[in-house]
Amino acid sequence: MKISIVIPVYFNEDNLKLLYADLCKKLFIHTDYEWELVMVDDGSQDKSYSVLEELAAQDKRIHIYGLSRNFGSHAAILCGLSKCTGDCAVVKAADLQEPTELVLDMVDSWLQGNNVVLAVRKDRQEGKGQTMFANLYYWLVRKAALPQMPKGGFDVYLLDRKVINVLMQLDEKNSALTGQILWSGFRTDKVYYTRLQREIGTSRWTFKKKIRLVADTLFSFSTLPITIVSIIGTFSCIGAAIWAIIVFICKLSGLIEVSGWTALFMFNLFSFGITMLTLGILGSYLWRTFDASRNRVSFIIEKSNEVNQI
Repeated sequence: MKISIVIPVYFNEDNLKLLYADLCKKLFIHTDYEWELVMVDDGSQDKSYSVLEELAAQDKRIHIYGLSRNFGSHAAILCGLSKCTGDCAVVKAADLQEPTELVLDMVDSWLQGNNVVLAVRKDRQEGKGQTMFANLYYWLVRKAALPQMPKGGFDVYLLDRKVINVLMQLDEKNSALTGQILWSGFRTDKVYYTRLQREIGTSRWTFKKKIRLVADTLFSFSTLPITIVSIIGTFSCIGAAIWAIIVFICKLSGLIEVSGWTALFMFNLFSFGITMLTLGILGSYLWRTFDASRNRVSFIIEKSNEVNQI
């Protein structure tokens, strides 16, 4: 039975050797399974790929791929999943914040017949700001898009081969991979762990990338943005009608001698703002449709240790 470990790598040159040693100590000693390690460098500008080459040279179970630029962690994961050959694959981060032995618990659950096993965070040893954003994001996803999203969220997960094949067929751009996994509806189990504080290196998970993840999740799996615009538009029309009636009555009663330029200006400005907001949200959907229609690949492999790999 073959198990693949898929790890996206981005500015992790100081973590990689420690990560490999940890995997050898806690996973690869279990010879009941055949192990495969697929590591994808997501356009790192440090020495990450050089370290990966060193590791691959000493262990034939390691397969490495270097993307031509930074496509994002989800694209790197898709690359790894498309190249792995295991009966199942475990997606794991390279920053040593998840206990490696957690993989064995996930494999045990998979052997019991579960197609997807999610490693759910029950606690975090991280800063309050990062924890607050994560909790807010997963709450929003549960309420607006995917009610089956675990409360603590997940970044580490195990996928059966049949699930991997489905993900490879979806071919979605600007989407959240975790959302696709939940959307697929396969039999799912959960294991729980405490996310450790990062001790080596600094996170490249910027505020811009967080906002992009929120947008991709909502626009890909929820109609909430359109619903909000519809509600605002409805209340705007109702407000405009009420305002028109009040002005008309006041005009008939002689309370208004000259029409109020200020009120009219403010109302026009408000209407202009609603129009622009609507165009912005519709534009987001149109952009995603346009981007998907171009049929661009999600990633480009520039280098690899595989034979005959372009």
